[in-house]
Amino acid sequence: MTVKLREGESFDSLLRRFNKEVMEGGVMKDLRRRRWFVPKGEQKRIDERKGRRRARMMRLRQEQEEG
Repeated sequence: MTVKLREGESFDSLLRRFNKEVMEGGVMKDLRRRRWFVPKGEQKRIDERKGRRRARMMRLRQEQEEG
């Protein structure tokens, strides 16, 4: 990630822009995910659980909208 200092820009606003770019780029999310090694089989189980939860939440939202 790089951010160029704009003319007349303070260091604080430059730092704020840099932090925003890092968050939007998903760098921190990726870093946290890679912090510990997770075997492929375990990652697959985690992803399946997340998918089931996501589907259940969507189904509940639809039922609330309908009912």
